[in-house]
Amino acid sequence: MVSATQLPTEQQIAALFDKWNAALATGDPNRVADLYAPDAVLLPTVSDIRTSRAGIVDYFTKFLASKPVGKIQERFITVLDATSAVDTGLYQFTLTDKNGDKSTVDARYTFVYELRGGRWLILNHHSSALPSPG
Repeated sequence: MVSATQLPTEQQIAALFDKWNAALATGDPNRVADLYAPDAVLLPTVSDIRTSRAGIVDYFTKFLASKPVGKIQERFITVLDATSAVDTGLYQFTLTDKNGDKSTVDARYTFVYELRGGRWLILNHHSSALPSPG
C-alpha cells in the first residue's frame, strides 16, 4: 500500500509507464484498462475520445492488434502532491502488422496519475502524433 502523505518520487511515477507498457505486451485490453480510473479520459492518437471503461477497452482491443511496444524518448515528470502527478513528453511505438512488418510512430503524450485506494491510476491520457518538422 502506498502512503497518501508521502510525495512519490519521479522514479515511482516513471515506473507507471513501464507498468502500462507491460500491460500492452500482454495483448489483453482489459489488463490495460485496469490501469485507468473509472472516470478516466483517454484522448488517443488516431481515435475518438474515450470516457468509459468500455470505450477504453474498445480502443485497446484495436490498438493491441498491432503489438505496440512503447519507448520514452523524452520525459518531464511533475509531482503535484502526494496523490497526483503528471508524466509528459515524447514516446515512440514500434508496431507490427499482420505480416510481421514493423513500423514506428513518434508521438507526444501526457499521463495524469492519481493515487486512489492505494493504487496509482491513469486519470487522463493524451497522445498525439508528432508533427512533421518545419
